[in-house]
Amino acid sequence: MPVFEYKGLDARGKNVGGIFDAPDPKSLRAQLRKTGVFLTEIVEESKAKNLANREVKLGGGRIKVMDIAVMTRQLATLIHAGIPLVDSLTALVEQVDKERLKRVLSKIRERVNEGASLGDAMGDHPKVFSPLYINMIRAGESSGTLDLVLARLSDFTEHQVRLRSKVMGAMMYPLIMICVGVIIVTILFVVVVPKIMKIFDRLQATLPLPTQILIGVSNFVKNYWWLMFIVIGLTIYLSVRYVRTDSGRLKWDRFMLKVPIFGSLARMIAIARFTKTLSTLLASGVPILTALSIVKNVLGNKVLENVIDEARTSIQEGESIAAPLKRSKQFPPIVTHMIAIGEKSGELEGMLGNVANAYDSQVETKINTLTSLLEPIMIVLMGGVVGFIVFSILLPILKMNQALGKGGG
Repeated sequence: MPVFEYKGLDARGKNVGGIFDAPDPKSLRAQLRKTGVFLTEIVEESKAKNLANREVKLGGGRIKVMDIAVMTRQLATLIHAGIPLVDSLTALVEQVDKERLKRVLSKIRERVNEGASLGDAMGDHPKVFSPLYINMIRAGESSGTLDLVLARLSDFTEHQVRLRSKVMGAMMYPLIMICVGVIIVTILFVVVVPKIMKIFDRLQATLPLPTQILIGVSNFVKNYWWLMFIVIGLTIYLSVRYVRTDSGRLKWDRFMLKVPIFGSLARMIAIARFTKTLSTLLASGVPILTALSIVKNVLGNKVLENVIDEARTSIQEGESIAAPLKRSKQFPPIVTHMIAIGEKSGELEGMLGNVANAYDSQVETKINTLTSLLEPIMIVLMGGVVGFIVFSILLPILKMNQALGKGGG
């Protein structure tokens, strides 16, 4: 059944709009008139502007990760209650508030109603549903456990949201401190310091080295601030372009894993993602080789992605999962040891889940520790900069007082 996007006026003359499925525009007009809506504009959804360009990636733009998680949880509940898939999708279309997601679900319902599987229908919207999501849906449909798979998907998506929120929350405070500090120091250099230095210029006294350095920095910031912005902007632009190349990203990701403190945190987060995602996929019935291809894309680190590629090749040749991971020396021994035990005992999904839970706890502890350490470090750095400025201003004043005291004596 065609899907239409409409605009109109309700009984109070208020503008309304949305999407609706009907056999033709005439039927749609009649249905909406019964609800008190008078159409002013109607466009068949397939003739609207390219929908693919209006969709967004999972976790970005208007369709957020949590929107997908909530929708998935609702669909799992409906299917578990024995409601047919098309009727469940219809209920979701009516329930969802986001117009963009509502439009996507309407297209999916239309495809399912025409005989397509839910996985294939969602596969038509790769910018909304990730390969991980689509493959798990297909595995759930083939195994007859779609409601369980949807519940796992919802748990997994919510877990990813929580992990991302923890990391972003931990990084937000230092970033705010840095921005505030830069603004304060810039104001001191551009406004306060030049006014004070005019006093010393009138006295024509020989200034101490720290004061000369302060004057030089202040003059540079005041006269060449535009050059600083150009250099910083150009550096960021060239760095981003380089990191987007294969060799640049590999070097950057290798460097990130070796950075003190933050490197270990990045590795922990990647391992938590790897184990949690692989556990979820295997538990949902996705084949191991397909699961590894999907997992590779959620790690966010080229070095670790190459390790997973090598592991996938080794598994095709009959080797275990743990052996190539251990050879790479990129995964901690405890992780490869637990994976090996899981393979031998036939409980790999459960063991991966245990590793994921353990690393989630470590990530949370590490983030809390970093947050508690960063606050005093930032305060000390800011205090050092402000202290240097104050010292550089007071030093010549103290020397002049000493000279006047000796002269008076």
